[in-house]
Amino acid sequence: MPSSLPRSTPADHKVDPAAILGFLDAIDARPDIEMHSLMVLRHGHVVAEGWWSPYTRERPQLLYSLSKSFTSTAAGFAVAEGLLDLDDTVLSHFPELDADVTDPRSRSMLVRHVASMASGHDAETWDRAVAAAPAEPVRGFLMLPPENDPGTVFAYNQPCTYSLAAIIQRRSGTTLTDYLRPRLFDPLGIGEVGWQQHPAGRDLGFTGLHATTEDVARLGQLYLQSGRWEGAQLLSEDWVREATRSHVSNAGGTDPDWSLGYGFQFWRSRHGYRGDGAYGQFCLVLPEQDTVVVTTAATGDMQGILDAVWEHLLPALRPAGVQARTAPADEATLVRRLAGLRLAVPRLEPQPGSPSDWSGTAFTPAGTAVAAQPTLAAVTVEPDGPGWRLVLDDGGERHVVPLGSGRWAVSERPTVGGDAPLPVAAVGGWADPVTLHAELVLLETPHRLQVRAHLPSATFEAQWVTSPLHGGPLSGLRSPRPAR
Repeated sequence: MPSSLPRSTPADHKVDPAAILGFLDAIDARPDIEMHSLMVLRHGHVVAEGWWSPYTRERPQLLYSLSKSFTSTAAGFAVAEGLLDLDDTVLSHFPELDADVTDPRSRSMLVRHVASMASGHDAETWDRAVAAAPAEPVRGFLMLPPENDPGTVFAYNQPCTYSLAAIIQRRSGTTLTDYLRPRLFDPLGIGEVGWQQHPAGRDLGFTGLHATTEDVARLGQLYLQSGRWEGAQLLSEDWVREATRSHVSNAGGTDPDWSLGYGFQFWRSRHGYRGDGAYGQFCLVLPEQDTVVVTTAATGDMQGILDAVWEHLLPALRPAGVQARTAPADEATLVRRLAGLRLAVPRLEPQPGSPSDWSGTAFTPAGTAVAAQPTLAAVTVEPDGPGWRLVLDDGGERHVVPLGSGRWAVSERPTVGGDAPLPVAAVGGWADPVTLHAELVLLETPHRLQVRAHLPSATFEAQWVTSPLHGGPLSGLRSPRPAR
């Protein structure tokens, strides 16, 4: 079991608990921001932490593009070990592609260019690269001639990170996960993680890493400490400095924290720098305040989370020599508030008017009912003791999901006839006598699926609150488990 980071009180590290409460109030006032976790470290100590139930501290989360910062760290180790040089061409690591890649810009693209999202392309190329070469996306990427000279323009482009990750894995002879285990995960006390792959045997690099909130905080603290951990220089101080400074301008965006420059898989921020992933997965490193802030969330307004941090949390971080205006009541209130964080539960009737009409009824999609989830083919409503459950037919897999009544029912049931667990929390009931409404939280991701079944038509509608960025069945919305 990995050891925990040291815990302390906000007052011990000159953090104003009233300001943290202000941050929580600001988030609560935003119905379009659904927080899942918060952790604040000051001077290497956790001074505030909380998880919005049914999310919990021990469960890994899909980090989306926050995965990129772990890939950057792997690159730092690989550079130190002589496995790659930032001034290598990308093509030099794929000599079998030499005859196919004829465009001079593609041939001149350096490792440092893909590390800093400066391949020369104008826009995202992942779909085109995979379509061109499904078994080797690096080939598809290098066959797409950049519109500009590499190193001259910024474009957030997944094949850049994918190519960097592929080079590390090719040169090391192992996956990113296994490469980082003795170099990063074990020294930092990070437990089991999972990383999605494409093709099989190659971790994606640009997305797909599942890790806990505290795991992310450990990475942030390592960078805050310039690569040192418990007295040992794990990661080169030069790499930390280079990875977190701006290498290419991304000015011109509408959101201020996405227009201040890009490093090696890190963003510059109005304060400090950060790794971030879709829907609000953040690792904020604030060197001037000796602070790390980690969030997991589900929102389309990621800037809104950062705005709340700058407005409320940043003023709570008082410099050395300035006494925090801490009242005992504030400390106690904050402890209770953090311990009682919950996702809202819809108000629904626990039983239908005629239970026999619903028992065993199968519902089919109502037209194009399922947004971004076309594999969900049928929903069956069944009694489950005093309550109810759904059986989801999802592209040949059938998932049994008990519905909590007025509370989240957490389950990790295997598929019917299968062995792939689906970590899910669900609540459900009747919006009216002929409409069942259920909400399913996929607990190792930011995502929530809403299902509404209509008895008269025997059809259902389903919609993601935030859509998964990668398609596939529900069973793919979980952390990959290592082979046993």
